[in-house]
Amino acid sequence: MESSLLNPGLKRPPDICPQCGAEVPANARACPECGSDEETGWSDRAAADRLGLPDEEFDYDEFVKEEFGPPAPVRPRGVNWFWWVMAVLVLMALLSLWLRFGL
Repeated sequence: MESSLLNPGLKRPPDICPQCGAEVPANARACPECGSDEETGWSDRAAADRLGLPDEEFDYDEFVKEEFGPPAPVRPRGVNWFWWVMAVLVLMALLSLWLRFGL
């Protein structure tokens, strides 16, 4: 029988060490490769710390400001001058056709 069945308070170690990835024997109290145990690496808190998730007091706005700097002002852009000239030329061509054949 397993020791966790005899003593329900005793946690079974993981099959693979969450710190180094080595195989952990069934009755081991610590990882044979890196030495992590329930206090240093097998607990849920230690596994969550290793994920690199932000803390509860993480300020996203501050992070964005540090990473990307202050937001740049948005400068509205109009239609390029080339398209204005083309529109005037098309209107002049239509007006000349209308005056020549429309009257």
